[in-house]
Amino acid sequence: MAEGMLLGVTELAGSPESASRAREFVREKLGDDHPVLDDVTLLVSEVVTNAVIHSASKNGGKVTLALADCHDRIHVDVVDAGGETVPQVRHEDFAEGGRGLQLVELLSDHWNVCEHDDGRTVWFEVKY
Repeated sequence: MAEGMLLGVTELAGSPESASRAREFVREKLGDDHPVLDDVTLLVSEVVTNAVIHSASKNGGKVTLALADCHDRIHVDVVDAGGETVPQVRHEDFAEGGRGLQLVELLSDHWNVCEHDDGRTVWFEVKY
């Protein structure tokens, strides 16, 4: 995680309902008047949704969401149990899904995926 002030960490169930809990967590930690609240909330929702649908965290696993204020940007880590494939941006115009990471690529200033022994972390930063 980038240097800054940790705003909070929450453990979420590997189920679709966790996306709404993640959005609530972001609103609670950033506050209604934060300049990048909407972008961070949207991106957290997309990345958490990907984790609970596509990773080994689905069906009862866990997803960890960490939020930090790094002086001029918000840094977000979403940690899941990993999976068979690495998350990547899909550029298929007529696909039914797969646009979540396109939004992350478009709205964040930096993002990446890190594979590790315990699973995987998708992180992004949004400047304000």
